[in-house]
Amino acid sequence: MGKREAAHIVWDWNGTLFHDNAAIIGATNAAFAELGLEPITLERYRALYCVPVPKFYERLMGRLPTDAEWQVMDETFHRYYAAQRAACELTVGVPGLLAEWGSAGHSQSILSMYVHDELVPLVRGFGIEPHFVRVDGRTGPSGGSKAEHMVRHLSALTAVDPARVVVIGDASDDAIAARHVGAQAVLYTGGSHGRASLEKVGVPVVDSLEEAVVEAQRLAA
Repeated sequence: MGKREAAHIVWDWNGTLFHDNAAIIGATNAAFAELGLEPITLERYRALYCVPVPKFYERLMGRLPTDAEWQVMDETFHRYYAAQRAACELTVGVPGLLAEWGSAGHSQSILSMYVHDELVPLVRGFGIEPHFVRVDGRTGPSGGSKAEHMVRHLSALTAVDPARVVVIGDASDDAIAARHVGAQAVLYTGGSHGRASLEKVGVPVVDSLEEAVVEAQRLAA
């Protein structure tokens, strides 16, 4: 009975728990500059962003980047992002939300497409790592889908029933990954996607992480 009553949140990191929009835009524009592309505003980014990331570049360039272009842009993005993320903070209210969810007898984890070896010390540095039963970042090449990573993530969480899992993220890919494993999803408008694009996915869309947790509790009930 206890297992059925407990719910589990899989949190996204970038744009969800970690409010890094400024670093993302700065690093994206640095990558664009390498190919002579015009800089992009946050509003345009949120309107056009999609995954896999090469498809996002296709929307801006009118074609997919070549392998060589993708290599340059990807390396430039990660180099600039690593430098600019130091000025970014957790989304407002995150420590309290994590503590409350755990105190209610539920579990939570992080699954991110950010590089694993960069993600773990970053989470640890904010002092929130003890709230999570698992923290997983990307260990393969950039540009892929989150769905396969979600399969591995939940497989490692042997005590978690996918039917009691809610993924909270800021991108349509989070909802797609949730559906892939039989979980639910809530999408948050404060990150990489605007509300209009998120609402096309067909899952609850909220404007704050507080609302996201309320929705997660309802969906997992």
